[in-house]
Amino acid sequence: MSEKHSDFQRMSEKVAFDKELRQKINFNIGRYDQAVMKGKQRYANLDLARQRAAGIKHKSLAQLDKLLVEFETNFIRNGGKVIWACDADDALKEIIKLLETRKIKKVVKSKSMTTEEIDLNHNLEKSKIAPIETDLGEYIVQLAGEKPFHIVTPAMHKSKADVAKLYNEKFGLDPKSTPEEITAFTRLHLRNHFISAGAGITGANFILADIGGISVTENEGNGLMSMAFPTLHIVIVGIEKIIPSVDDLDLFLPLLATHGTGQAMTVYNSIVTGPAKNGIGPSEMVVVLLDNGRTDLLAKARQREALGCIRCGACLNVCPVYKNIGGYTYDATYTGPIGSVIMQHLKPVKDYSHLSFASSLCGSCTEVCPVKIPLHELLLLNRSETVEAELTTSSDRFLMKNATKILNNRRWLDFFGGGNKNRFLRHFLSKHWGKRRTLPVIAPKSFSQMWAEQNEK
Repeated sequence: MSEKHSDFQRMSEKVAFDKELRQKINFNIGRYDQAVMKGKQRYANLDLARQRAAGIKHKSLAQLDKLLVEFETNFIRNGGKVIWACDADDALKEIIKLLETRKIKKVVKSKSMTTEEIDLNHNLEKSKIAPIETDLGEYIVQLAGEKPFHIVTPAMHKSKADVAKLYNEKFGLDPKSTPEEITAFTRLHLRNHFISAGAGITGANFILADIGGISVTENEGNGLMSMAFPTLHIVIVGIEKIIPSVDDLDLFLPLLATHGTGQAMTVYNSIVTGPAKNGIGPSEMVVVLLDNGRTDLLAKARQREALGCIRCGACLNVCPVYKNIGGYTYDATYTGPIGSVIMQHLKPVKDYSHLSFASSLCGSCTEVCPVKIPLHELLLLNRSETVEAELTTSSDRFLMKNATKILNNRRWLDFFGGGNKNRFLRHFLSKHWGKRRTLPVIAPKSFSQMWAEQNEK
């Protein structure tokens, strides 16, 4: 068992019985559920929209190489620069070199899970460059010295009182400040950072091949200001975000908004195709296309479907495991069902293969996915790969091998009575079953035995 697996089990035990944290998670997800249910009703045929989106993503992944080259050609023609990064180290090296060459000491950042993936903030700080998160949720977790708890709602684990207490400690605000007061203070506090920062760093929700542009969608306007105020705009985006045409956004943007927050459309939707041409805005724009394990996942015939994810967070919000153990337990950039599928392909498999087993396989994640990724099936494929690679424990392999033999043989199953079977379960399986769960009690006679006795009469 890997160290991360042990930490996962220990953290799961702790968080699952933290009633206060679970109350916060369930409250926030409950509000999300209500909004999304209402949002989905706006569609005349939601399943058709999902099917179309899945088809476009499937086509995009099949033509990934051609579409990325098409984007690069068009973006360079627009005056931008493209950097291809094989992994996190390549991306960090190029980004820091860009900033140091221009003697930039402060950057403003829009919300981006890709920057979390490469641990950008930590590495900028090591290079004496101050990263300022400008999304309210991201800014809250940055102030708290934490990572995002959820891929859409970074501070989902904090209540209003938690945030008020944090702002009291950091800025001396009244500990009873309302969310409106905290938001107003943050808006004024960040305004100077937008004006004085030398560079703005964003992610991208979609890469648009035909026009050589990127699309950014957000609700607060901080992404727009991160792109508009500084003289240098850096975009860090995974290569799987490519779609063929800007015309496809009329399908993807409403799907993303509805499944992400329940909105008909996100408040701010920006399309950027290069540096400013009229002198108003960034004079330089650089897009860093990040691989970081994505081509390894692309090489897998079935699991590659997971690269179609549009990061709406819907699968996290319906997952019974996520709702019980929260985001930090995964110790991964991407959490919930989608994280459990992709992390063992983006990072060393031995460190993250256990996540695919942390699932009830209820299928809710597959049911809600706006691009029809069969997540519960991909979790099973991951499990199969883990077993074939012998990354499970020896005791697990022993139990499964022998249990399969016994469960496939009716004569062996009926050889011992219920009492002996119960003693066997208590001795060999109680530890695996968990100390907080009650072992099932096996009846004195099996169904086949009772059936045979009844038919003899």
